[in-house]
Amino acid sequence: MKFINHCRVLLVVLLLFNVFLLGKWLEVKNGQNFPEQKILAEKNSYQELRDFFKELAEKKGALYAYNLLRVANLPENTDLHLLGHVVGDVLYQKEGKDGIRICNEDFRNACSHSIVIGLLLDKGEDALVDISKACRKAPGGSGAYTMCFHGLGHGVLAYSDYDLEKAVSLCAKTATKEFGGREQYECIGGTIMEIISGGGHNPKLWEEKSKLYLRKEDPLYPCTSAFMPEEARPLCFVYLTPHLLQVAGADLGNPTPQDYQRAFKYCEGISPNDIQNRDSCFGGFGKEFVVLAKGRDIRKIESLSEDEMRSVYGWCNLSADNNGVKSCIRHAVNSLFWGGENDVLISINFCNSIPLPTHKSECFNHLIGSVNYYIKRSNYRRSFCSKLPENFVNQCRDIIR
Repeated sequence: MKFINHCRVLLVVLLLFNVFLLGKWLEVKNGQNFPEQKILAEKNSYQELRDFFKELAEKKGALYAYNLLRVANLPENTDLHLLGHVVGDVLYQKEGKDGIRICNEDFRNACSHSIVIGLLLDKGEDALVDISKACRKAPGGSGAYTMCFHGLGHGVLAYSDYDLEKAVSLCAKTATKEFGGREQYECIGGTIMEIISGGGHNPKLWEEKSKLYLRKEDPLYPCTSAFMPEEARPLCFVYLTPHLLQVAGADLGNPTPQDYQRAFKYCEGISPNDIQNRDSCFGGFGKEFVVLAKGRDIRKIESLSEDEMRSVYGWCNLSADNNGVKSCIRHAVNSLFWGGENDVLISINFCNSIPLPTHKSECFNHLIGSVNYYIKRSNYRRSFCSKLPENFVNQCRDIIR
């Protein structure tokens, strides 16, 4: 009897402890146990936020800073990915390549990106072997390894003193036969993103050099340049979208549908026979639209509302080119699915929200192909097919066995 009473007491203690842990978890989830939230409320510019998180990571550690960043109330259109880089830079300074052990896929892998960038800036080309090893440890699904080289591309451009042609040549040294050279192309994609919206390592030099590569009179440059490898052009066009919006007169902090309509027209300058590059150019808008619909808060992509989904689809329809609309839809669902890192239900809901049957089919067909490519777990694949609308289930099961 005493033993039974003792067990009951123990169970009550464990239950109370679990309730306590749940309460603490909810506090963290809601940001209630971070005293810095009050200070954050006074920060309005990206510069202020960057300085704040850098100082916080230095004082309390990168893990603490990342935990706050996950729940912090931040101004709309704050670039969470770049803030993730800021914290990751401090992590690398303190722990070197071993810092990757605390990284996860949050903020679209900003943490692991910082580690490989730090290695390159510290050790130069001699670091490429270590970088490859670090990328193999990058957290996330099957696409995490190659996406790690996208992050490296940001550092490659800075290491090359913002000389894009040199950076593209250096990216070529990362390619392996195992991955069909994908490392190189992701790396080049990172250099394009950096030349458009980066410059954190040397703002003055970046501003000077970026003018050489971002041309109002030739919006599709540098993707059309002679130094850009043919195989890398599709990813170059995917990341060129912010530049096209700027050429169209958009304020990147608050672009309008009219800006999208004007910017889409630049993609029409690519020959209809150049199917892959034209698809990527139009598709880059879909990638951006998903993030813009959430005020650039990539923490909330999985909570895209029905209205926000309709906005993404509506913006895609601003293209006067029907194939361009389809490309935009396909890349929007890529951004939602993100190689399987996000809950697939948000991608399914997005496709379901599309009213036009041909566009809905385009969306679901592409999503089925993405799941087939990225996800190998049989239970996930079966579950995915069962969640689709009835008229897509058999098709899904035929492809995903």
